[in-house]
Amino acid sequence: MTHADYLTPDQLCRALALRDLTDPAQGEHAMQTLLDAVVAPLERTWGSTIRYVRSSPIVSVAANYDRLGYDPDDVTRARRYTRYISPTVMLRSHMSAELPTALEAYAGHAGIDELIVAPGLVYRRDVVDRSHVGEPHQVDLWRIRSAGDTRDEDMLGMIEELVEAVLPCAERRITMAEHPYTVGGRQIDVRHEGEWLELAECGRIHPEVLRGCGLDPERWSGLALGMGLERALMLRKGIPDIRYLRACDPRIAAQMLTLDTWRHVSPLPPARRDISVVVATEEDEETLGDRVRTVLGDDAEMIETVEVLGRTAHEELPEAARSRLRTQPGQANLLLRIILRPIDQTLTADQANAIRNTIYRALHDGPVMELI
Repeated sequence: MTHADYLTPDQLCRALALRDLTDPAQGEHAMQTLLDAVVAPLERTWGSTIRYVRSSPIVSVAANYDRLGYDPDDVTRARRYTRYISPTVMLRSHMSAELPTALEAYAGHAGIDELIVAPGLVYRRDVVDRSHVGEPHQVDLWRIRSAGDTRDEDMLGMIEELVEAVLPCAERRITMAEHPYTVGGRQIDVRHEGEWLELAECGRIHPEVLRGCGLDPERWSGLALGMGLERALMLRKGIPDIRYLRACDPRIAAQMLTLDTWRHVSPLPPARRDISVVVATEEDEETLGDRVRTVLGDDAEMIETVEVLGRTAHEELPEAARSRLRTQPGQANLLLRIILRPIDQTLTADQANAIRNTIYRALHDGPVMELI
């Protein structure tokens, strides 16, 4: 990787300044109430002790990938998915990165049955729409036992407790899934408004992960579950837009303090801008979304969606279009639709055009500029 592949100091500072909605020390939020509702029944059922883990989101690449069993050439390590700070340090991409260090504390102990609760922000490169952000919240729930007999039945019981806590009586579907740090992995989906949505993934802790933390897998075992908290909270309350979770509008912010069902708030009118940009062929909605969030900074909250309406590779463009756009092999022409809809203000046409131009300059890699 080159220097350009790493976060700049400004990007890192902005990421670290973001409020963690799971942390009571940073203010009250319904996400904390939901997390408590998930942990409490597991504590009652198992009689486990509870240990909360909260650490800096800056982690080693080894903790985020190597110690959890990811292959050296795993696609998730690529810069397009990972926010690297240096060759060996990154912003964690999942809360599981906290668990190898947490597990090391149990070496040499006995009589352990503990639920490790690791909530916090993780950092991704993701699409821009009403259900995704670049810095989502996750929680990892790992039950660690000084006994080697944790079974699939224990995992399935954990799944039932979780679904009932998040979405009581919801129809659920459990399918097999693979994770490098678990065995017998499962994916948990719930049915919401006629659509199956992923809620969480889990499995039994992989013996090699335990061994790498100084725990003999013949004598230690446990369960590992990870869940996205934005989606869980939005499903629980019926929230239609992920940006509402951080909104300052009093009509919205007051609703983010409880698990009560969402009460409709009239949205402001949208402004639509369609743009045609030239990009590298490997660019997709995730990497484009990350570039949009980076260039707009705090103003990214004004964007409701960025959608790819069409993609045409250089080789597939008519000769007249190639000449006009001056595309090159390895590039593609994308038609993007940008929907601007701030939560708490109405944009003027000039403001919408300025944001459109900022996005255009950030994404367009061609020599011919079309600004308004």
